Amino acid sequence: MEQMFGLVPTMFKSIPDSTLELEWELFKRLQLEEGAIGVKNRELIGLSIAAVTKCRYCAYFHTEMARLNGATDQEIEEAIHFAKASAGWSAYVNGMQLDFNDFKKEIDHACDHVRDLHLQH
Repeated sequence: MEQMFGLVPTMFKSIPDSTLELEWELFKRLQLEEGAIGVKNRELIGLSIAAVTKCRYCAYFHTEMARLNGATDQEIEEAIHFAKASAGWSAYVNGMQLDFNDFKKEIDHACDHVRDLHLQH
């Protein structure tokens, strides 16, 4: 850990010795390895989640990790805006108690329609 970061982050110092190795391995796999969606995209997703959950530690971490992995200021802003829009729509449709099955049917219909349009071109 120290070799990778130049220090042992405080958040890891407070983890009990009995689980530290497991937590570090999980952290490396989830945060640092490329994976199917890539580190930059995963960090932008993490930033979006941090914005919605209002975790300033996570927001700072994921912003800096996204930048470290090539994210632009525009991509960072877009991820945050998407989180705001998603949270807002979630508040609205849940607050209005819209029928979920009707919602699913409408989304499925719209996706089928868009697919058909793409096949025509």
